[in-house]
Amino acid sequence: MKILFPILLLTMLSNCSSNGSWRTASRKSANIAPKPSDLKESIIQIYGARAYSWRGYFGIHPWVSWKKKDESEYTVAQVIGWQLRRSKTSVSVENDLPDRHWYGSKPTVLQTIRGEEADKVIDHIKGLIQKYTRGGTYVVFPGPNSNTFVDYLIRNTKELTVELPPTAVGKDFLSDSILFDKSPGGYGFQFSIYGLLGLTMGVSEGIEVNILGLVFGIDFLRPALKLPLIGRLGFPDAPL
Repeated sequence: MKILFPILLLTMLSNCSSNGSWRTASRKSANIAPKPSDLKESIIQIYGARAYSWRGYFGIHPWVSWKKKDESEYTVAQVIGWQLRRSKTSVSVENDLPDRHWYGSKPTVLQTIRGEEADKVIDHIKGLIQKYTRGGTYVVFPGPNSNTFVDYLIRNTKELTVELPPTAVGKDFLSDSILFDKSPGGYGFQFSIYGLLGLTMGVSEGIEVNILGLVFGIDFLRPALKLPLIGRLGFPDAPL
């Protein structure tokens, strides 16, 4: 049993070596977001997709998209590591397709808010993005990275009640605190040492133990085990 995990890990890494080039990986729409011309109200959504190549076995890449009622295009906000090569910040905010495949990985909608409530959340999110302090640094493991950014937005927006999945490596890197903070859902607490070791207990999260960036936990509200690499085993997650 002690050697099972290393063998499984090596097998997955060897299998992913043939994923192909990121230049040819799909970035087309997954056709799961409402078309701008069909929308009669404002909307904001959180998405997540498995990261590119071998990183996808360990983590996801999340982003936030929105469109106000009177706008003709979606805006997408996310953190991208290579953006730092040409900019002072890893934070990208631009008009784009909201539901692009993330270099071959189909995204999943984690939460959707519509209508007047979406208008309020969009305005709030715009302000939070301006205050994000980790944009000048990007570290795949243990963070700060794209998961740190979206977790920061969730943690500081009461209307965003979804939690990032256990495969969101970097979500436990606290962006506003050194060791302690409220849980992302707001009804609990979290202890974390730079995303490498920590404990989260909350109504939405259940119990999560973070060991070297890998999350093990139990969701009592929507019964499921939370495991690294695999994600959830049990009922699917949903906003609180």
